[in-house]
Amino acid sequence: MSPEITRLSNGLTVITDPMPLLESAMLGVWVNAGTRNETKPVMGVSHMLEHMAFKGTTTRSARAIAEEIENVGGYLNAYTSREQTAFHARVLKADVPLGVDLLADILINPTFAQDELERERQVVLQEIGQVRDTPDDIIFDHLQSVAYPDQPMGWPILGLDETVSSFSQSDLRAYMSANYRAADMTFISSGAVDHAEMVKLVAEKFAKLSPGPTPAPLPAQYVGGDIRFDEDLEQAHIAYALPGISSSDPDFYVGQVYVTALGGGMSSRLFQEARERRGLCYAISAFAQSSRDGGTIGIYTGTGEKEAGEISAVIAGEMENLAATASDAEVNRAKAQMKSSLLMGLERPGQRAEQIAGQVFSYGRVLTIAEMTAKLDAVDAAAVRRFGTRVLEAGRPAVAAVGPVSRLESFDAFAHRFGSARVKHAAE
Repeated sequence: MSPEITRLSNGLTVITDPMPLLESAMLGVWVNAGTRNETKPVMGVSHMLEHMAFKGTTTRSARAIAEEIENVGGYLNAYTSREQTAFHARVLKADVPLGVDLLADILINPTFAQDELERERQVVLQEIGQVRDTPDDIIFDHLQSVAYPDQPMGWPILGLDETVSSFSQSDLRAYMSANYRAADMTFISSGAVDHAEMVKLVAEKFAKLSPGPTPAPLPAQYVGGDIRFDEDLEQAHIAYALPGISSSDPDFYVGQVYVTALGGGMSSRLFQEARERRGLCYAISAFAQSSRDGGTIGIYTGTGEKEAGEISAVIAGEMENLAATASDAEVNRAKAQMKSSLLMGLERPGQRAEQIAGQVFSYGRVLTIAEMTAKLDAVDAAAVRRFGTRVLEAGRPAVAAVGPVSRLESFDAFAHRFGSARVKHAAE
């Protein structure tokens, strides 16, 4: 991977990642604005704007946008996260100019027509309802809300019924005007692309993009706590979190190896102990979420009503065991999983573009493959044990649970296993 980078006069960064053997290209614009850039009255506006960008511009109707991209066999897509919003086009080599033109049009010339807004409002409300009816989806919104209460980092990406129902055209325009600015936007293309041609195309089509940076969001303040919904479901869906690290933390790769060893596959500690040895659950996994100024280390599981009484202690116990006894063999296995995922991802232009976008957002530059593999290779068992201890001592956990949760260990009992309470308890 040898990307070329040019910063245009308006501040927009253009990055190309040529893959000479391909006949297609992935084009995308990453905007450094998401849920945490919102204010409470317009919670969910980032996601609504993502939808509305495809619903008509000053030169194209929503149908024309769909037909133009599909006439050439391509597709358009987008997603919203807490820190970024991304818009993608996948096209054949000959249709790269059309892909660039469409992306520029939807991001510079959207009309936010009232009739389209009313229709899309109902679509998003249905999406919110679908997530609410899917416990293994909604549980992560609940976890985020209790980890970061009463602040943008803890708000649901989709917004709430009441905020979505009240969005106006002026809300969308004001949010876009403030946050879709060239200095905090990156155009990335991977596949059958040429850097000089792409720079020329993007400079022409995105010339009217507003210059300057996006306003900085409020700092994220991890708090932790407990939220439970005792509902008549077949399974209890439980998610746990503890304070983690930012995406630029020197221990970022150590943290990734840690969560892989803890719950990243069938050979992981949690899978082997909770599922294979004890039969407590069907699904269990660990994850790390990192933002620019913080993050969380988390675990998710779905378990039965009876088994819920045992699962919290097992999870805390395996975290304790990993911090004390992480071995070279399991750390090397976790590193091999991560390295293969990284290298296999290089075979797909979409994943290459995503990797580049994440690195630019976190580090302000693109890491080489040699750098990334060297960072992974440098992680050893001692570093994982040290990181595991850091997680255990980080403090107050966050717990979210939905389903038959009456037998789940109390929050106070679980919290006592971590932070200063754990240190004091261990010394007794």
